[in-house]
Amino acid sequence: MSSEPLEAVLFDLDGTLLDTAPDFARVLNHMLAERDMPALPYDRIRATVSHGARALVELAFAVKDGEPGFAPLRSRLLSLYEAGLAIETTPFDGIRALLGHLGARGIAWGVVTNKPHYLAEPLMAAMGFDPAAAVLVCPDHVSRTKPDPEPLLLACRLIGCSPGASVYVGDHARDIEAGRRAGMHTIAAAWGYLAEGESADVWEANQIARSVPELQDILLN
Repeated sequence: MSSEPLEAVLFDLDGTLLDTAPDFARVLNHMLAERDMPALPYDRIRATVSHGARALVELAFAVKDGEPGFAPLRSRLLSLYEAGLAIETTPFDGIRALLGHLGARGIAWGVVTNKPHYLAEPLMAAMGFDPAAAVLVCPDHVSRTKPDPEPLLLACRLIGCSPGASVYVGDHARDIEAGRRAGMHTIAAAWGYLAEGESADVWEANQIARSVPELQDILLN
């Protein structure tokens, strides 16, 4: 950790702060059922969630962005997801306790995600976090998304904290790259949505947490 006192902890959203995979799996398999196609195993969907809606459509329907039929499938996926984005989604075990400890110590927390604001904002509201996030930065708010550091630097400015006194926690290599380029301490969330055979050990994070309690130990002890 930095020699500076910790001022803020920023989190990626899907696969780091929230376990959103169950709702994506429900929606994607609903779409497959609509077309009389077999359901996909949950683990395959979970490993793809961090790559976004495009990757989920490609996984389920073997059609790539720009090919005929892709746009309606992606639109249907996002429409169904928006209508039920917090049915089965929950914070990962230990997240609520961790946020409470951060708040008690006067450490701000927030979210920097590649999820569009129209989905991320109601999802965060549905979680009812206490203390509430100090900031939510989405692609809509910046000109360049992760792995560019712009979203993280914006979050730090909005909170009023120094990047060097802040931590970014994420479950994807692009999160760690963005945090590193922003001059932040980075922690890989190895409990997140890693693909089969993927290892957080190669992301060059400052530290790796295998669980939320382990992350809490790193941050607060």
